[in-house]
Formats: sequence, structure tokens, C-alpha cells
Amino acid sequence: MGITESFSTYVQDVKAMAATPVDVKENPISYLFVMDMPGLKFEDIKVQVEDNVLIVNGERKREEEKEGTKYLRMERRMGKFMRKFPLPDNANTDTDAISVLYEDGVLTVIVNKLSAQEAEAY
Repeated sequence: MGITESFSTYVQDVKAMAATPVDVKENPISYLFVMDMPGLKFEDIKVQVEDNVLIVNGERKREEEKEGTKYLRMERRMGKFMRKFPLPDNANTDTDAISVLYEDGVLTVIVNKLSAQEAEAY
């Protein structure tokens, strides 16, 4: 892959990230990641943790064009997206300590914090 292709891929990735806005919140017991994902089905979204990094990815699929219909304007971004969030050292990355909720086009990922005793053990 040449520099032109690499840059093009980078620009597409940046656009995909910008099209997936996220709020990150903290409370005494957890971290919350709240992402707007209108038009996606829950099964089109993948949430995982690798090397203490929360990864959310998926794909927005384009509607099939019907015969006789054409786009006059297309602003909604389609295609694959990925967001990565390095987690703090006190985040509990065990799968049973992470909750994923999806309602009305909003994905909420809740990552519980380790207790003070658990954090010291790491």
C-alpha cells in the first residue's frame, strides 16, 4: 500500500470516527461510554476489550436503491467504523464487569472500576 492509499484510509477512518460522537463519563463505580448510533441494529455493533483498550466497531449499511429513485443529497455516512478508548488502570476489563445497552439508537457501554483492593493487586 502506497502513501496515497494509506492517507486515504486514514482520512476515511477520521471521518468515520467523527461521525460516531461519544460522551465519556465517570462516576464513583464505573466509566460510561455513550455513543450515538442511529439506524444501526445491535447485531451490527461489536464491543470488545483488548490490551486494556475498549474497542467499538461495526458497519452502517447503505439502503438498497429502488428502481426509479436516486439520491439528490447523501449526508449520512455509510460504511465501517471503529472507535478505541484506552481504559484507566482501575477499569475492570473482565467481561462480566462490562455492560452493553442499546436503546433508541444510543449505545451505552459501562465499564466497572476495580475496588481499591483489586486495583492494588494489579
